[in-house]
Amino acid sequence: MSVAWRIARRELRGGLRGFYIFLTCLALGVAAIAAVGSVRSGIEAGLTQEGAALLGGDAQAEFTYRFASDEERAWLDQIALDVSETVDFRSMAVVGDERGLTQVRGVDDLYPLYGSVILEPAMYIAEALEMRDLPGAVMQPVLAARLDITVGDTFQLGEQEFELRALLQREPDSAGAGFGLGPRTIVTMQGLEASGLITPGTLFETEYRLRLAQGTDLNALETAAEDRFADSGLRWRDSRNGAPGVARFVERLGAFLVLVGLSGLAVGGLGVSAAVRSYLDRKIDTIATLKTLGAEGRVIFAIYFIQVGILSVIGVTLGLILGALVPLALGPVIEAQLPVPAVFTVYPGPLIEAALYGLLTAAIFVIWPLARAQDIRAAGLFRDVAGAGVTLPRVPYMIVIAVLALGLVGLATWFSGVWKLSLGAAGGILAALAILAVMAWLVRIGARSLARARIMRGRPELRLALGAVGGPGGETSSVILSLGLGLTVLAAVGQIEANTRNAISQDLPEIAPAYFFLDIQNAQLPEFLATAQAEEGVTRIDTAPMLRGILTQINGQTASEVAGPHWVLRGDRGVTYAGAQPEDAQIVEGTWWPDDYAGPPLISFAAEEGAELGLSIGDKLTINVLGRDIEGEIANFRAIEFGNLGINFVIMMNEGALAGAPHTHIATLYADEAAEGPLLRLLSRAFPNITAIGVRDAISRVSEALGGLAAATSYGAAATLVTGFVVLIGAAAAGTRRRVFEAAVLKTVGATRARILLSFALRSAILGIAAGCVAIAGGALAGWAVMTFVMEAEFAFQGASALMIVIGGALASLLAGLAFAWAPLAARPARVLRSRD
Repeated sequence: MSVAWRIARRELRGGLRGFYIFLTCLALGVAAIAAVGSVRSGIEAGLTQEGAALLGGDAQAEFTYRFASDEERAWLDQIALDVSETVDFRSMAVVGDERGLTQVRGVDDLYPLYGSVILEPAMYIAEALEMRDLPGAVMQPVLAARLDITVGDTFQLGEQEFELRALLQREPDSAGAGFGLGPRTIVTMQGLEASGLITPGTLFETEYRLRLAQGTDLNALETAAEDRFADSGLRWRDSRNGAPGVARFVERLGAFLVLVGLSGLAVGGLGVSAAVRSYLDRKIDTIATLKTLGAEGRVIFAIYFIQVGILSVIGVTLGLILGALVPLALGPVIEAQLPVPAVFTVYPGPLIEAALYGLLTAAIFVIWPLARAQDIRAAGLFRDVAGAGVTLPRVPYMIVIAVLALGLVGLATWFSGVWKLSLGAAGGILAALAILAVMAWLVRIGARSLARARIMRGRPELRLALGAVGGPGGETSSVILSLGLGLTVLAAVGQIEANTRNAISQDLPEIAPAYFFLDIQNAQLPEFLATAQAEEGVTRIDTAPMLRGILTQINGQTASEVAGPHWVLRGDRGVTYAGAQPEDAQIVEGTWWPDDYAGPPLISFAAEEGAELGLSIGDKLTINVLGRDIEGEIANFRAIEFGNLGINFVIMMNEGALAGAPHTHIATLYADEAAEGPLLRLLSRAFPNITAIGVRDAISRVSEALGGLAAATSYGAAATLVTGFVVLIGAAAAGTRRRVFEAAVLKTVGATRARILLSFALRSAILGIAAGCVAIAGGALAGWAVMTFVMEAEFAFQGASALMIVIGGALASLLAGLAFAWAPLAARPARVLRSRD
């Protein structure tokens, strides 16, 4: 090793010539992963540091459909310094004939306990909401614009008129409030008293934010709340997890982007391998001389492994510096785009993670060419046949490579915390590399055969291009592997994004409801149905009783402990009841109860969700409705198709179990598009307390939310593509010497510069198109897998996205090839040919 170290050190004195692509590829991949991890850590730190502001208090008790009882409120007042009561629900803001869905928050005098409400014009929230001639209100600008009102105008919520005093720019606790279907309006609890919107059975939630004494044990307080009010339906949150939905989203998105970054690192690894091969090709004489003087293969391996190891550390260090500085430099810009606070500084964790990824990737892709080089005999090296002979490294090296690859996958699984996604991404990358390698081999064979075909006679430029693509020692494999993998990641993202949007907007059922109506009182239901059915254009109305309940226990045990963090167990869910079996209730197991059933509560549960929770016929479920526990036995499972946008409940019970509880009704109304506007105005005037949700508006809100995710994912894929383009440039640069010789020979036999340039351009375009075609196949396969197994939605191939991938691949390869075509064209044949003699 001392001899190897001395020789390696002396060779490194010659500088980094030939390793710039190596360093760039490694640095870009590491920087992308480090930057994503640093941004994620910054957001997580912001969520932790500002947990109380995001939640609106040090802790929060939440109830569904009701206010806290006297006992509950007394306990909250006892443990807290201050208690702020708010109510949250959906309603319709009305101005003349204009109506807009809004998420209403009623607040008390203490709101907000933490943070500030930002208004335009600037004023305190208490001043904006105070009672004058009318109660005051603030609303988000998008809703005011939709209703065409300005500050000073009036609007109506239910039966109460409000004056708009200011536009709402920012709520301190908006990130913890979750996803809303409408823009926010804030009024006072006192102002809502005459609105008729808060009545028993209507859909609303109350939240009690607590200001606690410094040093309060939150864990002990949570345990006390759960023990004291275990059966009341109280849901507890505190500042340790002020915005759980945002935290989960950031964690999953960060994990996904790191895996996309690993794809970029794999692309960079190909560049690393190509750079090492190119460097070793230039060291043929040195290696041959060392072997002639008695150097063993392991010494040769050690010499160049030391060199490459030092350069790998330099490349990883550069990537870490870049990955740490970019979030710091762009911190204000990134934070301005985020709905949550972030603390941007240098976080060791993401940097260590990125460094490990980078070093492992470098080792995996470096060992292969080094192991091959050490096994070539000195005579072969002197004859300039370094690329021939041994096709695979010896078994020990293959084992080391496999162990390192497994270590990389293991680290990705551990760091991301999403093992299915990690293993799927690793399998996808390996499969893509294998497919690309096979494609490169087929392209070479096909190009070689086509170059000899009779159809190529009279087309010398194309024949020369095909011959170069199919010939030995060219850049076919490097280009197709590097560019193809980058394009595959981009193609997969494009297919997933387009299919997701289609699943939400374009792939709706042929007959979808125009509106969902909420909070229809029992006494209003007959008149509501008669009014709606009398209107022209209304084709169908479905209604159902509507309550909200929390599934708390399964067979006497805590539901989350039995079934894990399933979405059905997160918060409250819609619950309904029925006597006779509904026409659309498709029973897949068990039987429906008799129409006149009057026994203990029975439950009809969604079949797919029941299977995921591990439920069976006869299991006992405890559902908390309005603070009361109802235990029922599962009588049957129903097949539910949520995609039809109709009335679908995971949980249905027999009529006797719930009919006596305060509740309202929901309705889905199907109508011609031309009738939707007049119908909404008519029903809103007749029933001001009823909330209407337009299907198109709901889809638009969801599509907006998806836009941010698609953009973030596209940025990650673009980083992978940039790395692929760098590798492509490296491959083109490495092939310059070969193209100089080709150009000299072609000039000698009479070829013009234009013909040679066209041959080079066609060669690059062929390789780019081949890489693009493989990327389409790989991207479509990845898109199908994600849509089918992760999102459980249908997949449809998106041709427009695929066409852009092929065109992009051809252009990228063409530009890289032409960038290094001028040196071969300018070279003098005599000088080139004499140097090869």
